[in-house]
Amino acid sequence: MHKGLIVQKFGGSSVANAERIQSVATRVVSYRKKGYDLVVVVSALGDTTDELIELAGKITTDPSEREMDMLLSTGEQISVALLAMAIHKLGFEAISFTGAQVGIITDSTHTRARIIKINADKIKEELKKGKIVIVAGFQGININQDITTLGRGGSDLTAVALAKELAAKECEIYTDVEGIYTTDPRIEPKAKKIKAVTYDEMLEMASLGAQVMQARSIEVAKKFDVPIHVRSSFNGKSGTMIVKEVKRMEDVVVSGVTINKNESKITVCDVPDRPGIAAKIFNHLAEKGVNVDMIVQNVSHTRQTDISFTVGKADAKKALRLTKKISGNTGSGQVLLDDDIARVSIVGVGMKSHTGVAATMFDAMAENKINIEMISTSDISISCIIKKKFAETAVKALHEKFGLGK
Repeated sequence: MHKGLIVQKFGGSSVANAERIQSVATRVVSYRKKGYDLVVVVSALGDTTDELIELAGKITTDPSEREMDMLLSTGEQISVALLAMAIHKLGFEAISFTGAQVGIITDSTHTRARIIKINADKIKEELKKGKIVIVAGFQGININQDITTLGRGGSDLTAVALAKELAAKECEIYTDVEGIYTTDPRIEPKAKKIKAVTYDEMLEMASLGAQVMQARSIEVAKKFDVPIHVRSSFNGKSGTMIVKEVKRMEDVVVSGVTINKNESKITVCDVPDRPGIAAKIFNHLAEKGVNVDMIVQNVSHTRQTDISFTVGKADAKKALRLTKKISGNTGSGQVLLDDDIARVSIVGVGMKSHTGVAATMFDAMAENKINIEMISTSDISISCIIKKKFAETAVKALHEKFGLGK
């Protein structure tokens, strides 16, 4: 009996070695036996991507982004071929493809390309033949036929985009945890698994540092209403559903606490307090592809002010170089880089209709003598930049303060 199509994505930890690849093959085949058509998106084995980045670093400190994409895309090619072989061994038909082969067309922004369109004809053709289709995650091809990659966590994006394109019943994201938790269970053992979470909450959590899913993949899921099931590849338990709306009790204000240690803070000192200077700095960074996150400008009582902003740690050196260059032309003072920071955030749709949430958060920080360097808010989140050494204490304190372990 034909039950429709499911897209499954297996992360690096799920395919870390031959034994785990065989275990994934067994799981995929069990779905096939139940009558599902399957498209399986796979990440590179274990820490392969990190190892390839390290290898490139031994050759040059400033590798070409095009060649980095060429290098990093090989990781997924290894895992898709091995998974196809493991499925063949179990007596089922499977075929593996690169992102380029299945028509994932992207723009030309190397190392963080955006998907423009997908020509899924080849996948549909192979599904009609009764094959399990395995696709290399995290990669595509641009109009110049150059291989591109979709940025860290890009296999999630591949899976969600294919689920949308193929009108899949569900997109299953398999990982090394059993779903989405109220916070990182490795930091706070009292963290609870959340049964269901909205796209908005998950998008906020992912963009604020929750490692389980890539933020861009949630944006696509939200836009096209693709139901996502985040679950463990190590057991058969149901995980967390990510959907449009979740029915919850009125008193649930905060649904999660996130932590992100992969950010750096840049401060431009003594900026002349006149219109247009901040625009010059941030336009220059945007043109060079640096994504700026939180921005704080001190109120000036003199004719000068300080501007601080955060960027991803991977972009920090580039951002520092660019900022020094542009701020030198504006008559600003020195530019400082601080790598010793972390962002701790609370997230919850219920925050919109409850007062005093920020005050409660700041109380928790004060009680633990944690100094807040920057604050940023949205409708459903509040983030604080603090010193890295206090990050885990802050997470535990906030988890406790908002009663998330109950």
